[in-house]
Amino acid sequence: MPLELLIDGYNLIRQSPHLSQFEALDLERGREALLERLAVYAKVRGHKITVVFDGWGNPHLKSKELTQRGIKVIFTRRGETADDWIKRRLKEFKEAVVVSSDREVKSWAERMGAFSISSDEFEKKMEEALYMDLKGIDLDEDGSAEPIKKGPARRLSKRERKRRSVWQRL
Repeated sequence: MPLELLIDGYNLIRQSPHLSQFEALDLERGREALLERLAVYAKVRGHKITVVFDGWGNPHLKSKELTQRGIKVIFTRRGETADDWIKRRLKEFKEAVVVSSDREVKSWAERMGAFSISSDEFEKKMEEALYMDLKGIDLDEDGSAEPIKKGPARRLSKRERKRRSVWQRL
């Protein structure tokens, strides 16, 4: 089952050494580089991705929503941050996975019962997907490329099993 990812776009770009190099040249190039990597990730993993960019700094920008490379891209309206938009969306849809290194957003997601992952960790997941795409590795039905390991039974708590399930599907 595909996950819905809510990504704080500028947070991910600025936390990534690779993507921040593009942003240093031009803000638009940073966004394009992120969308290229996310398109490959979505192709390999099959998740629904929404990237939210802050629009509050641009006085002419109204809330804008578009789709690029199969990824939903949202520019928030003036006066609203990507963090605010993500928090509002989590109130409606608690099953999303939030990608942000902002502590406030991550703790809000946890309180709402959603799974959150830091930008650094998600970048590693994107790199894995890029590698898998390059090598032509396909995933099993459960979303893993590794064999299932069997061993002594030790059942984790329900919360921890849910976290691991989401983590493996990323």
